Amino acid sequence: MDDNEIPQYFICPISLQIMKDPVTAVTGITYDRESIEKWLKTAKDITCPVTKQVLPSGSDLTPNHTLRRLIQAWCTANASNGIDKVPTPKSPVCKIRLLKLIREFEVPGLYVNALNKMEVLAKDIERNKKSMEEAGVAKAVILLLIRCYNESKTTGVEQALRILCLIWTPSSEIKDLLNENHRFIDCLTWILGCDIENHVVIKTLAMQTLKQVVEAVTPSPRLLEKLKPEFVKEMLRVLRLKISKQATKSGLQILIQVCLWGRNKSKMVEANTIFELIELELEKPEKNISELIFNLLAHLCSCAEGRAEFLQHAGSIAMVAKRILRVSAATDDQAVCILSLISKNAATTEILLEMLRVGAVTKLCMVIQADCPTYLKQKARGVLRLHSNLWSDSPCIAVYLLTRYQR
Repeated sequence: MDDNEIPQYFICPISLQIMKDPVTAVTGITYDRESIEKWLKTAKDITCPVTKQVLPSGSDLTPNHTLRRLIQAWCTANASNGIDKVPTPKSPVCKIRLLKLIREFEVPGLYVNALNKMEVLAKDIERNKKSMEEAGVAKAVILLLIRCYNESKTTGVEQALRILCLIWTPSSEIKDLLNENHRFIDCLTWILGCDIENHVVIKTLAMQTLKQVVEAVTPSPRLLEKLKPEFVKEMLRVLRLKISKQATKSGLQILIQVCLWGRNKSKMVEANTIFELIELELEKPEKNISELIFNLLAHLCSCAEGRAEFLQHAGSIAMVAKRILRVSAATDDQAVCILSLISKNAATTEILLEMLRVGAVTKLCMVIQADCPTYLKQKARGVLRLHSNLWSDSPCIAVYLLTRYQR
């Protein structure tokens, strides 16, 4: 290929490679579609990379069919010199076809086949996703899933969830639909509790979809304030059964989001969430799972009933102490926060002696010595100083409490 001089106007200004699907922006500059679409998605300022002109919102990219045919002809003519042929790009699906499939969603004998075709289109090319958004596919799939829930039918649920995960974009229309219709969260909760074939895949998809829904409605959390006890129950069942790593991660992220609203903290405590989290952490999960567990535990321990539930588990303080300085900085932060909440608000003599016995006090001293952020060291010092009278006879903290923090 080094012996073949590629015409300069065949080269994409972004990738500096031969264009496979040349498209022209409103500024008149031609790019390869994949490169310019990636640029428009990731760039902070929506500008033309060459001219630096600001591109209007929703600017169209016009296919340059003439240039594509010239590139294909040149590649064919130079195939003997090692030049690869440039295939003709697929066209995005037309709106009429999508609307026809959406109408078939409402026909009992046709909706599964329509879902299968829609899933293929969602996977096919990136441009189909935009067409599907414009045709209202996501809304139609959500309504179809709610209908399956109302009729207790699981046929087609897997395909519908796959489509949502592929094309999900929280448009204003979707947000309005979710905020006005709590039954979609009920639907996803029902799917998690169903005895269903291929349950690992389906329930993982349901958890991913539920996470997307929670993130979409969080700015207007009325929906999250009305969650039913069954919601928390199914979240915990997913954590307990360890359906998949992705489902576990999504479940923890969902619980962290929803515990901030309404009475959800109390609902979680009543459902023994803290006990389930401690048991999960005692199995030494991956770092990102531990970080989420400690994040949620810290939230739940911020209320009195959460602290009481935490202390009822025989291994709670020991587990927190053991994980300090062993997982990550994020886990250290939340672990010290938990110990701080306990020592300030639930510090009976028995609890304080247990903190000393299981190594929690020693770990707080180690935090002060370790390469930790200043604010974390200060928080650890605060806990040590708070109960120095009781802990001052311990050899592990004598240096800190008897010389620096006398009371």
